[in-house]
Parts: sequence; C-alpha cells; structure tokens
Amino acid sequence: MERNETRGARPRRSRVPAVIAGLLAAGIVLTGCGASGDGGTADRSAKEGGRTAPAPPDGGRTGAPAPEEGERRSPSPAPDYLSTFALDVDTASYGYARRALADGRLPDPATVRPEEFVNSFRPDYERPADDGFGVTLDGARTGRDGWSLVRVGLATRGADRSGGRPPAALTFVVDVSGSMDEPGRLDLVKESLGLLVGELRDDDSIALVTFSSEAETRLPMTRVGEARDRIREVVGSLATSASTNVEAGVRTGYDTAVAGHREGATNRVVLLSDALANTGSTEAETILARIGEERRKYGITLFGVGVGSEFGDAFMEKLADRGDGQTTYVSTTAQARKVFVDQLPAHVELRARDAKAQVAFDRRTVEKFRLIGYENREVADEDFRNDRVDGGEIGAGHTVTALYAVRTRPGATGTVATATVRWLDPATRAPRERSGTVATGALTADIWGPGHDSLQLTAVAAYFADALRGGALPGAPGLGTLAARADAIAGRSGSAVVRELAESVRKAETLRGPSQEPSEPGRPGEGELRSGDPYS
Repeated sequence: MERNETRGARPRRSRVPAVIAGLLAAGIVLTGCGASGDGGTADRSAKEGGRTAPAPPDGGRTGAPAPEEGERRSPSPAPDYLSTFALDVDTASYGYARRALADGRLPDPATVRPEEFVNSFRPDYERPADDGFGVTLDGARTGRDGWSLVRVGLATRGADRSGGRPPAALTFVVDVSGSMDEPGRLDLVKESLGLLVGELRDDDSIALVTFSSEAETRLPMTRVGEARDRIREVVGSLATSASTNVEAGVRTGYDTAVAGHREGATNRVVLLSDALANTGSTEAETILARIGEERRKYGITLFGVGVGSEFGDAFMEKLADRGDGQTTYVSTTAQARKVFVDQLPAHVELRARDAKAQVAFDRRTVEKFRLIGYENREVADEDFRNDRVDGGEIGAGHTVTALYAVRTRPGATGTVATATVRWLDPATRAPRERSGTVATGALTADIWGPGHDSLQLTAVAAYFADALRGGALPGAPGLGTLAARADAIAGRSGSAVVRELAESVRKAETLRGPSQEPSEPGRPGEGELRSGDPYS
C-alpha cells in the first residue's frame, strides 16, 4: 500500500523469487526493516550501522498528535530488536494455492505468502468493546533447542448487524474478457453478485462496470432499495467477449465510483477478475496512479477478488495495496458465499486506517527472532509513528495474526516481546495505540501438547506455507505430520475449513514426493536465498 511521493518513506515492496522447486514464498533473512533480529555482536553491529534509531513518540514530526487519552504507548527499544509491518488481512495466496493443489499441481513458490495462509483462519482473540484493537500474545516451544513460536493476535469489534454501520457505495468492476469464460470464473462472479444483492441494506448503493477490450458502465450508482430485481437482471445478462483491458476497467470503474461518491458512506471499488491483463496498460503503474489518486481525494478503497485456475496474483495484490484494500480468491460456491454473504457486507465498515504493528523483543531474553511472512508489508522501524507512511485498512470483525520464530537465551526469564498496534481513527484520523506483552513463562509448554488448538492451527498454516516455498522453520514437521495435526484439530473442533487444510497438505505431500524433502531437517533447502542459516 504505497503513498504518493510526498509519503514515500515506505520501502518499495518487491516479491523475492524463490529458487527452490516446490511451493511458495517463506522466511528469507530480513534486515533493515526490523523483521528479524540476532543477538550476536557481528550481526548487531552490521544492523546498527545500517539502521536509524526508532522514532521518538511524535514520529520525528513536531506537533504530531499523541494517542487518545487512555491509549498506552510502549517505549522504543534498540532498533535491531524491532519488527515493524503494515497490517494485512489478504487471504488470496492461500485460496489460490488450494485451487492449484486441487488441480493436481504445486503452486508457484512466488505466490505463497505465509501471512495470508495464517490469516485465512480466524482465532478467537479477545475483541475490544470500542472501535480499536484487542491485542493478544501467546506462544509455545517448537521442540527445536531454544526455539519457540510467538503469536501476535489483533482483533477488531464485529459489525453491528442491527444496522449501525454507515451505508456502502460499492462499484463492481467485472472482467468479462474471453479468459473469464472458463467454468469457475464469470459464472461464479455472477452467482456471487446475486448472493450479495440479497444481503445489502436498502440504503446501500451499487454500480456495475464491465470490461474486456473496452469498458462499459452497465449500471450507474443506484440505491439498492427498490432496485434489487433490476440489479439482478443486469448481473444475469453478463457474458464474455474479447481481451482483458484491466486498465480500461479500473479507469471506468473509478470514474463511476467518483461520480456516485457518497459522503459519509464507505466508498469501495470491488474488482472481480483473473487479473490476466493483455490489453491496454498491462503494467501496474498506470493503473496504480489512478487508484492512489482517488484513494487520497475521496477515500475510495479497492477490494480485489481473484478467480480462475490461472490468476494474476501479484498484479491483483499491487492494485489492492495501492487502493488501501485487500485481496481474496474464490473458486467454489461455498467460498463465494463466505466472501460475498458472510464477509463483504460486514467488512464495509472500517475500524482502523493505516494500521501498523511494531513488535519489540527484549534483548535480555531473546537471542534471535524471525517474522514468518509479511515481506511485502515491511515498514521502516522509524516510520512506525510517522502517520504519513501508509499502513493497512482493517474492517469490522477482522483478525490479524503475525507469527515469529524466536530463540530465547538459555535460562533467561522475563518479558520476551511487547507488541504495539497503531492506527488512525476512520472518522477523525486521530492516532491511537494499544500494546500487549508475552513473557518466558508463556513459552514453556510444547506447541503440540494438549490445549493449544488455536496456536497449533496457526503453526500448521505457517509451516505449510513455509514448506511450499522451500523454507525450513525450526521445529517444522514433515507435510504428512502437518496433515495429521490438522486432522486432529478438525476432529476436535468439527471445522470443515480445517479439514480442507489437512486435505491440501496431503495433496502437496503427494505432489512434492519424497525426493523434494529437505535432505537435512531444519536446514534451508539447496538454492534457497538466505544470507546464512538464521536458525542455526
């Protein structure tokens, strides 16, 4: 989620290509953005030489507003023991990986983002009574000497189903190009929109734009009220043709969204596409410029919904990032119902803008740490309290999970980490913060022991993603063991989505085959891009 040049303090996001054959993207060594830390003298000196100290409470800007009364701000530790990132609720990477595995192929490792695997499952974190965040930290030992998994969980209050949310003004931009003719693409989009129309309130508004080689506004911004049947007719008439001009679709979509902009409403563009652009500007930059401009002027955010066995995952993510939005992926009616019936009507209500998290590890107890995933969401540590630097937009009822591999010092006791989340109030843009801590006493139990189902599920998702992209997290079980762990959790909880996770892990194990298993447990696979072994 990048700002314009006046907000350009955020590091450029780039996807690190995985070299190892297999699955998706995990655990490269991160330096310079606080995603990793090492208590060794040589490593610490190198990092301190290339990093500036963390920002003072005002973010280095005279007169910057302080958090609201009652919101606590934690002190800033040494910079090489900080990890800072923008919050992320995307889930497209996991959905697309499941589709690839169901089709009998391993996902491209470059499309695997562990945080999106983890955030596809919603732990029962404590939720606040107000519009801020609940902050939960826990953890357990991995079984590898000195290593634990530490989980940072953030949650917002759920949506007000009684009608307390602001109205929504949603502009749907639907890809009707030839590539959308495959089963599970346009037919699924039409079914999804039909479901959504029945869920929106009378005072919500819908506009509909389609694009192939050109773009067309099929329905201007229209109050749902008495127009439900008309909206369904327009949706039912959609048919495929020609090539994929995403640029024309986004441009016309934002024209329509601006023309129908409603003050006091949640204004959002929803792009439904396989994101396989082949006409117009097929590079993201031209489209990104327009998305960023309308976000700044009108607060219009972008929600990307991917479909299709071939999906332009990286392209869709760039669009959603610039539009302060999120991405997801659907390939079945059940998934479409979950997104368009259960989630989208509730999530149009924002709880936080530009939300970032900073986790401070205590050098007295922590020797090393690694954030699992979030490579595309890194924020410079000193920009945590710089509110000109972009963060994530978080809706009602969302949860966000960050998982760390942490090696504690032998015999050390006390605080392990303090996690602070900072966000801007959606209405007033006043900054607010909340914090939570975890101590060594919380890391004594084995992660696979009884009573840890929630943390175990987070671990299974993270280990699965890491295995798919060729990583080697400490204490990682083999894929067969991971599938059995997921099955056990599903048996105790009765969760169908956890059962689906177990099935996906087993399919990956079958497709990967024994020849692709790491030759030495706990070590990076040959060819993996690392500056040394961070887990040694």
